[in-house]
Amino acid sequence: MAPGGARMASPAEVEERLAGAEAALVACGHSHVQRAMRSASGCLIVNPGSVGLQAYDDDHLHYHIMQNGSPDARYAIVERGAAGWGAALIAVPYDWRPMAELAARNGRPDWAHAIATGYARPSHQ
Repeated sequence: MAPGGARMASPAEVEERLAGAEAALVACGHSHVQRAMRSASGCLIVNPGSVGLQAYDDDHLHYHIMQNGSPDARYAIVERGAAGWGAALIAVPYDWRPMAELAARNGRPDWAHAIATGYARPSHQ
């Protein structure tokens, strides 16, 4: 298990979770970390990332940290073409300073750090 108790699902775990599903496209999130992969059956699985909060820590179910290591806004464009579904993962640099300052003014130094760096400042271990 990765530090903080969270890691990306392996290809084998993805296949197990999709067993019996007939979907051509699965959109997921919550990790705030971009990823696109295709299952053995051809299903495209896409996590678009996060436009506004690039990292966080949480203790729901178990303590974990999710972070992408960059302040860039991230999203995905998913399109269906003649060959099936495809995804473009986009990272866009932007002036994150005003948002980090707003988070700090609103009593969220953890969010200010995440917005500015793409890394979580753990609230506890």
